[in-house]
Amino acid sequence: MSDYPSSKGDSGKLLEPHLRTAPPLKMVETAFLASAASLIYFINYYFPLGPLLQIFFPVPIALLYLRWGNRTAWMGALVSGLLLSVLMGPTRSIVFVVPYGLMGVLLGATWKRRSPWVVSIGLATLLGAFGVFFRLWLLLVLSGEDVWVYSITQVTNLLEWLFLKAGLLAQPSIVLVEAIAIAIIFINNMIYLFAVHLASWFLLDRLGNPIPRPPRWVQVLMDYEE
Repeated sequence: MSDYPSSKGDSGKLLEPHLRTAPPLKMVETAFLASAASLIYFINYYFPLGPLLQIFFPVPIALLYLRWGNRTAWMGALVSGLLLSVLMGPTRSIVFVVPYGLMGVLLGATWKRRSPWVVSIGLATLLGAFGVFFRLWLLLVLSGEDVWVYSITQVTNLLEWLFLKAGLLAQPSIVLVEAIAIAIIFINNMIYLFAVHLASWFLLDRLGNPIPRPPRWVQVLMDYEE
């Protein structure tokens, strides 16, 4: 007896071959967005435009997570790092991956789960602060230059000037100086992540991959209505 369906009774059960277009599309988008992330970082390094391009460092990787999930986002971050390693060397590649590549994966995960802005900004701020200290440690290892000491000196000078203007004769303690330096790092990262969320809010909405809505006061401030 033949194993093949007969032309009479089983012809209606024959399955048409399906064209699987998702894997090639996923591969193309991963390569394109990973290259875009690398190119943005590369251009900003040699032709710095202030914070304009820096806002978009983690966005392509986050978009990969929104479109294709966790594994693709990690692959995009890895490909971006490898491409920058070829273009700029391993050190600059590592500085991009930590924190911006990891930040893109983190933002994509929180946006995919529709977490509120306070959660995504808070977690990414911690990661961004870790990235600052990682870069300081990497610079110390590679060049022997302790930039943290220079930063502490600048904060100390600022506090001494403020104390002088306030008529205080006391000298700022090292604990106070380090606490303020760390607070400045966290505040800078928080402002940066807020700007990233604003840019992604407008951009990704138009690309069909919206992120969670901002707090109501942000929508009122930006004069934005759903």
